[in-house]
Amino acid sequence: MTITKKKDGTVLCAAVSGRLDTSTSPEFEAQMRPELEGLTELVLDFKELDYISSAGLRVLLTFQKQMNAQGKMTIKNSNEIIMEIFEVTGFSDILTLE
Repeated sequence: MTITKKKDGTVLCAAVSGRLDTSTSPEFEAQMRPELEGLTELVLDFKELDYISSAGLRVLLTFQKQMNAQGKMTIKNSNEIIMEIFEVTGFSDILTLE
């Protein structure tokens, strides 16, 4: 998994590539959590994300709850596999997907 972050004031865009699963989710959370302080918008670009497990979904839910309190979170460019996972798990109703 690779995370490429670009911050512009209180907006953070993070492109995530590879797999967001049990082995990579703790690293993803550890790298992203400090960045969330003071943000008004978090944009996650999943164009290069190949797979997301329940561990990855848990981290997204945690981030969504925090961002609901201070702004918004958007997930962009998810492929068909990721979108199907979001739909089957009901996350498509919770997350803002573009």
